[in-house]
Amino acid sequence: MDYRIKAPSCGAVRLSLRLPASKSISNRALVLKALSSSTYDICNLSDSDDTRVMEEAFYSGASDINTGAAGTAMRFMTAFLSQKEGVWTLQGSERMKNRPIKLLADALNSLGARIEYMERDGYPPLRIWGKALRGGEVRLSGGVSSQYISALLMVAPMMEEGLTVHMEGQVISAPYISLTVQLMKHFGAEVERRGNTLKVSRGGYRPAPFTVEPDWSAASYWYAVAALSPGAEIGLEGLCKESLQGDAAVAGLFACLGVETEYTAGGVRLRHTGARAGRMEYDFVNEPDLAQTFATTCAGLNVTFRFTGLQSLRIKETDRMEALRAELRRLGYVIDASRESILEWNGERCTTESERPFINTYEDHRMAMAFAPLSLVCPAGIVIADPEVVTKSYPAFWNDMRKAGFEIIQSPE
Repeated sequence: MDYRIKAPSCGAVRLSLRLPASKSISNRALVLKALSSSTYDICNLSDSDDTRVMEEAFYSGASDINTGAAGTAMRFMTAFLSQKEGVWTLQGSERMKNRPIKLLADALNSLGARIEYMERDGYPPLRIWGKALRGGEVRLSGGVSSQYISALLMVAPMMEEGLTVHMEGQVISAPYISLTVQLMKHFGAEVERRGNTLKVSRGGYRPAPFTVEPDWSAASYWYAVAALSPGAEIGLEGLCKESLQGDAAVAGLFACLGVETEYTAGGVRLRHTGARAGRMEYDFVNEPDLAQTFATTCAGLNVTFRFTGLQSLRIKETDRMEALRAELRRLGYVIDASRESILEWNGERCTTESERPFINTYEDHRMAMAFAPLSLVCPAGIVIADPEVVTKSYPAFWNDMRKAGFEIIQSPE
């Protein structure tokens, strides 16, 4: 199935909507609820595919767990099951079989776990013999997915000796680690941080009520719409300035692309100002999930860019660096993605693929949502392949786009 998307015929985009709950917070809250044996409901839990996978894993009682395409679930469940009595198999999609987990599995094994690779060394599927973990100290590169570190931290209070994590080198996606620590403290854990060392005391968790914030990552796509739609005014309900989420940085970053953010009692209001820079340079080491949105928006605004700190994009749902290069080329933008962690555009253009370009999404929700706003600068619109991938994090995305006036037509099977 494909979606043909055309810009609103009524002119500037103007609407208010409520964004989905944060997937990142929801998935962590589910782990911490289980570890604390809490009977409190988690309020405003995400309805995304990734969170549903986590819920099913916790409540199904099955010993054979399939996380599908959910990388967060695979990493968090690897750590959680390693300390839960029983024998477990943990598997995922075909893409998941190519997403590395060796660093996490080896670290857990060094702390007393027993995890084995069922097929290829260093990759899912896994067989896990759950038992009490000894704990102690572990050293991890900070230059890989922060989800490995978050997974270890969340089970650390259950370890016999607690856990000290030494993060070596540059730490990427650091706000996600800070988010994990803040949520652990909410559920009663004792965590001390000194530089790149985190010390978690033994002692478990205590039950606590919790409400999940709306998702700032999801907000980024509406910032893109506001930047690309002159006269746009968009209200996003429930977002707050004092967010736990690192991707709240999107508000300040989009100021240089012509979007003003007003914080209100009920959320935020975005206004198109048109006062954009001619070039954008930024290190996304702390907010890698925003990189696709900024690459597509800058291209649509003819703003050249150089983005660094993107090494983790190679091991996401797809190789996002290569996917951005290939699909932006279809729209006539020649992007350089040849280096490991740098994405750059110097303004070079090429012939567009067609009047209505076809955008592949590579089973990646963020590819679909980052490219959809570019229909505002393509007179004949664009075609998004496999649009249902958005259910991974934002199931109502296409309905919200329709509310904004976008014309979305399903192509025949």
